[in-house]
Parts: sequence; C-alpha cells; structure tokens
Amino acid sequence: MTARPPAADGPARVLVVTAVGAERDAVCAATGPYEVRALPGGQVLHRTGAFDVLAAGVGPAAAAAGAATALTAAALADAPYGLVVSAGIGGGFSPHAPLGSVVVADAIVAADLGAETPDGFLPVTDLGFGTVVHRPDPALVHAVTAATGGAAGTVVTVSTVTGSAARATALADRHPGVLAEAMEGFGVAEAAAAHGVPVLEIRTVSNAVGPRDRAAWRIGEALAALTDAFRALPAALPPALRRTP
Repeated sequence: MTARPPAADGPARVLVVTAVGAERDAVCAATGPYEVRALPGGQVLHRTGAFDVLAAGVGPAAAAAGAATALTAAALADAPYGLVVSAGIGGGFSPHAPLGSVVVADAIVAADLGAETPDGFLPVTDLGFGTVVHRPDPALVHAVTAATGGAAGTVVTVSTVTGSAARATALADRHPGVLAEAMEGFGVAEAAAAHGVPVLEIRTVSNAVGPRDRAAWRIGEALAALTDAFRALPAALPPALRRTP
C-alpha cells in the first residue's frame, strides 16, 4: 500500500500512536512545540509541526481503539492521514537488536492471537479467521531504516510481555527474523488497515526479550533513541508526507 497523495493544502499528516505519555513526549521532543487537540472519548492529540502524536494506552486493544478514533476524526474533518506509525520502546531479541538500537518492522505480527493445542500454538488464520500479519511498504521500510540507522525485521505484538528464556526461544522459533517485541503494533495496524491507510512500526530497544531483569533495562536510553529516530524520520518519508518541524 502506497502513501496517499497530499491534501490540497500540502502534505498529508502522519499519525503516530504510542502506548504511554513518556513515549509520546519522546516523539514530540524530536519535532518541536505542539498544540493539544481533544479527540472524541476524552483522548488528547499532540499536534507538532511534523506529526500528530497520540498516547493511546497499553496493549493492542487500546492501541486499536485510539488509532481508530484519531483516524475517524480526521476522515470526518475531510483531512485523512497519509500514514500511521506505531512507535515506542520495546524488547529486543539478542543478539540482533541490542539495547538502544532502532527496529523498523517489515512485518507486524500478532504473536499470540490464536489457540493452544496439544500439538502447539495455532495462529488465528489456521482456524479460518482474520489475519495475524501486516506488512508495511518495503520501500518505506528501507528508507526509514537507512535514515534512522536501524534494522528491519519482524516485530511481534503480544498481550503478555515475555518473562522467560523458554518463551523467548519459542517466539524466535515461531517467527524467524523477529527482532523486537511490543504490545501495540498489530492493534494500530488493524485500525490503519480498516481505514485504508499505510502503516509503519518503529521501536527502540529498552531491554532484552527473556527473563525479566529490571536492573538491566535502559528505558531512558531507549526513549532518547526514539527521539533521535523521529528527528531523522521526516527526511525518509515520501514528498506526499514530508512535513518538517
């Protein structure tokens, strides 16, 4: 899916959806001052020079609901978005996504949407329902990866954060090429797909996927890397989306 053409008054806007306020603030720090706009349902959009940024809540359901609300409000205002970006910090699969690194999803995968069986996990598609993967535009993924110095690979969306080596190994075996784990990307992608808007996911790594070791987490470093990634992002976007701070 390619980016939408620019609106009559300039490039189409980009919606960035994070889980929490700290991630939203890290994105806004890259793009300068913002103004606050209310959305239906009490959510708040931070409009910067380059992006509209929404902290929608933790998990795929909250992410989908928040993204859908913002997308619908924009469509009703006859100013639809040209791209939706799921963004934030997340866990990296060692050794390919070290702490502080940037990951750009070439596949956004619902890792635990399905059924457990005596023979193992079955994705919901094997049960005859829905989808479990969204694939961003490869050309856009390549451009953003080059601009941010990141790595492209699968980002899995989970509802329960991995806390053991066994589960980390199981996810890596089930999803070859997986680089990062987060909790919102698939929900954002589902909302974007429902509105026919392209999607992207950008994650910066705060911790290794596996046994929970809070002392080893580098949240501040990952948030700083997220700011740097969004400083680089506008130049990587196609002209139809290229607003500058």
